[in-house]
Amino acid sequence: MESKIKILLADDQTLITESLNTFLSNYAEDMTVVGAAANGKEAIAIAEKERPDIILMDVLMPEMGGIEAVGFIKNKYPEIKIVMLSTYDEDEYVRASILAGASGYLLKAISPTELITVIRALKNNVIQISPEIARKMVRQKYSGKEIIDADGGADAPGIKEVLPWLKTLTSREREIFTYITIGYENEEIAKKLNLAPQTVKNHVSAIYSKLGVKNRFEIIRLANKR
Repeated sequence: MESKIKILLADDQTLITESLNTFLSNYAEDMTVVGAAANGKEAIAIAEKERPDIILMDVLMPEMGGIEAVGFIKNKYPEIKIVMLSTYDEDEYVRASILAGASGYLLKAISPTELITVIRALKNNVIQISPEIARKMVRQKYSGKEIIDADGGADAPGIKEVLPWLKTLTSREREIFTYITIGYENEEIAKKLNLAPQTVKNHVSAIYSKLGVKNRFEIIRLANKR
């Protein structure tokens, strides 16, 4: 029998950690909460003792914040996956979390059932980021630049001013790349472009190979390089 996914909760609001603990215990039979921390220092100590698979980490906490704690934990235990779970979508927090080694950034508005799906995906190395944050980051990145689709329409996005590392992609791959950066999944991209889902999947694989990335999170990080 496969072992349960070990989860550490880190949030200075007891109501949050207790609610998450209760929900995961009752509705996710493949998961177990191994501890709850009220700040970054406690998160580090519990991580050292329990070696969780995944940590749900708040950004702002007393004594030591979540971002600083991510850096400490990932440096010592790189196998632990940490996803930020925050009420804040400010660009500076997202970027700092990514640079510190976080495997994802989600807003606390996420539904409990969606969170369970995210945790299972993270366990299988599928990186997660809230679509709202992905869209916001890309809009900020390309603010002041002309964003159009390949046919000149206003609905589908496309990057008219092509960045150097995007020149290795075909026009269709650039179009799909841009949809990925604003949070679309393969099925949604297929509907937008009137393509078969498998065709989109093949294009995504080609994009990963050409850009040297492994997942959507790395694509978003690449798209937001300064």
